[in-house]
Amino acid sequence: MSYADQKMSSGRISAIVIVALLHALLGYAFVTGLAYNVVKQVAADLKTFDVTEEPPPPEEPPPPPEDIPMEPPPVVSPPPIVRTNVVAPPIVRTVREAPPPVITPRAPPAPPPAPPPPKPKLASGATPRSNPGSWATNDDYPSAALRAEEEGVTGFRLTVGTDGRVSECSVTSSSGSSTLDAATCKLITRRARFTPAKDANGNPVTDTYSNRIRWQIPED
Repeated sequence: MSYADQKMSSGRISAIVIVALLHALLGYAFVTGLAYNVVKQVAADLKTFDVTEEPPPPEEPPPPPEDIPMEPPPVVSPPPIVRTNVVAPPIVRTVREAPPPVITPRAPPAPPPAPPPPKPKLASGATPRSNPGSWATNDDYPSAALRAEEEGVTGFRLTVGTDGRVSECSVTSSSGSSTLDAATCKLITRRARFTPAKDANGNPVTDTYSNRIRWQIPED
């Protein structure tokens, strides 16, 4: 049963394919013949003829330009003249100021020297052992002062030590001749001898002695 059905189906399919091919051929023949007749009929209706081109219309001359009145340009007034007064700059004169004075501060004055210590109370002062006039004689007159004819009075002050000798000599008033002043201290320091001063307890102490010597050129 199944074998017969399978064979019948194969035959039916073949018939259908053949019928489809016949229809396709007939349709192609019909379309081709119909198209040919139509084309032939259209070609018969068409007639060739020469087409003549129409000449272009003549160009019209352009209308003459109209005389348009030209308005004069507006009158513009010139800008006002601005006068600028140029003022010369003032002349600045530089005055050199004098430099301020340099003030040098003055040093404060030196304090006064301290007063010498008070002398102890002496029982006796230094006393010359010989005549002070013998300390310098005419024979001791310096030759330079004689030649220059120098004369004068020399004041002196001596410092007498505890041994009675002169430890220091200073000129308190000059004779006007440095030669005579120097000779005075030289001779007195070498020749003067003193009994030393003594304090209240009788002990020898340092003391001072002042006097003067007159230098006068001896007469011949």
